Amino acid sequence: MTTIGEAISRVRNTLKAVKEDAFLTDRNIYFLLTKYGQTLLKREDNQFRLMKISSIFQVLPYLELIDVDKVEAGCVGIYSGCYFKRSKDKLPTILNGTFGPIIRTVSSIDGTIELFRTDPGTWVSMTKTTTWKYNRSLYFWYLNGYMYFPNIDWEAIRMEAIFEGQVDTCTTDDCLVKQDQPLPFPEYLFSEIEQFAVKELTIAMQVPPDDTDNSQNPLR
Repeated sequence: MTTIGEAISRVRNTLKAVKEDAFLTDRNIYFLLTKYGQTLLKREDNQFRLMKISSIFQVLPYLELIDVDKVEAGCVGIYSGCYFKRSKDKLPTILNGTFGPIIRTVSSIDGTIELFRTDPGTWVSMTKTTTWKYNRSLYFWYLNGYMYFPNIDWEAIRMEAIFEGQVDTCTTDDCLVKQDQPLPFPEYLFSEIEQFAVKELTIAMQVPPDDTDNSQNPLR
């Protein structure tokens, strides 16, 4: 995958700019690459193109679960005092597509049982149908940075999603510096992403700075 440093370097080369330019910082370029990358992700998600691209997804192989009250899970209409499973810790930021956070799979640890995505309102409605007792599917939803599981009793799950940045926790000298981390966008989008970034930077660099020298201002 294309790294942050590689994408920034290509944008600089296109602009023929030097790193010492006070305006054109790596942070500014990275912000634009991320902004346009996320915009194009939504377009691709709307056209159902993302789920086939394994390289842009990261895996959390063991997401620990705890018991929480059903009310916390957003289920209006379900009595308090019963419990759902919830991810123990808040998840890293998941990039959004057209249909919300881009989650590829949520499954048992060994990947043999896959869960279906829903939301609290739909879940409550399903449980009130006459056919609900025959439903053997397992469900999850994402809410306020956590994953909720209304009808499993597992200790942990496995999930794949497009996360912002690396999700690995690394405390050794082998950790990747920021510039060496991959940008979570399909390779075929980078040309378009970088063109948008270059266009915006070119316009911004052509805007003259404010004249703060009163001696140059004829109006006093």
